[in-house]
Amino acid sequence: MAPMGIRLSPLGMAVFCLLGLGVLYHLYSGFLAGRFAFFMLSEPVAAGPETPHGSAAGGAVDLRELLAVSVLAATRGGEEVKRVREGNVLNAKAKGKTREGAEEQLTTGDLLSNRRMFYLLKSAFPAVQINSEEHVDTADQETVPWDHSIPEDIKQKIQPKEVPAESVTVWIDPLDATQEYTEDLRQYVTTMVCVAVNGKPVIGVIHKPFSSYTAWAMVDGGSNIKARSSYNEKTPRIIVSRSHAGKVEQVARQTFGNKTVIIPAGGAGYKVLALLDVPEKYQEEADVYIHVTYIKKWDICAGNAVLRALGGHMTTLTGEEISYTGSDGNEGGLIASINMNHKALIEKLPDLEKTSHK
Repeated sequence: MAPMGIRLSPLGMAVFCLLGLGVLYHLYSGFLAGRFAFFMLSEPVAAGPETPHGSAAGGAVDLRELLAVSVLAATRGGEEVKRVREGNVLNAKAKGKTREGAEEQLTTGDLLSNRRMFYLLKSAFPAVQINSEEHVDTADQETVPWDHSIPEDIKQKIQPKEVPAESVTVWIDPLDATQEYTEDLRQYVTTMVCVAVNGKPVIGVIHKPFSSYTAWAMVDGGSNIKARSSYNEKTPRIIVSRSHAGKVEQVARQTFGNKTVIIPAGGAGYKVLALLDVPEKYQEEADVYIHVTYIKKWDICAGNAVLRALGGHMTTLTGEEISYTGSDGNEGGLIASINMNHKALIEKLPDLEKTSHK
């Protein structure tokens, strides 16, 4: 019952109830908004600068960033290679034999370069598959940070391009031409990184540690190197492995004539650079690169990518494209050229394919 003398108006009661509901609504909605904001702020950032690229959270990698890291990895690996060689602490030992029976050497330079290159790439792109020539010892695992900086020359020439992380395979050669490295033939030594997408080589980096020269290229992107302008298809200069010079010379001279020049050299990276315009005092020049036996994919992937980016070719001796998935070896030998009739070269050298499986 209302106090004596006070009558409750139905309209007043309705207004009072509405005001009360309004106060409750604002209080409760503010609480919900606060809880929602807290929930959103508590979620991890999907693609912030601290999130490793190529992680499961993103599912994609930017090839321009991967190129930048690949250049850095090849350079960092080269620093280890140079330091070990100049300190004369190679600790060289045989790690096995090639199919031809030659001993394969392993040095401290190989191991330290491999560790530096592998963990830099793995830290930056943890979801990407990385294949390396040397075994990665988990006991030596380390985190090698990348500051996400991209060199200006890459920024100017290459546009960002994302691809699924699962489509990418990175091939590392932490020290190409190890035999020559032990003999102190420094001009042949390189460190290399290659990026293949769905088995096709699209990024190649070849670094020469003892002159600090680095060549890089990206298919459908750009490069800091170019092909030489003059070639001689009739009497080409053919660059081959030092151990294969005799096998190639006889067939090559029969095919191209006695004026054909055979250039024995070490290292697949060095041989590819011989086909290009390299401002290096100790870099020989050649028109064709031929390898007549089994060869590992980390030896040739970077060079293949560079040649593809510049319009050149690297195939098996029968003209088949080399896929950079699956096994780590290429059974069919190889022939590489640029600004030449590649198909005609293959047709001129049919007998070499027979020796590639020996």
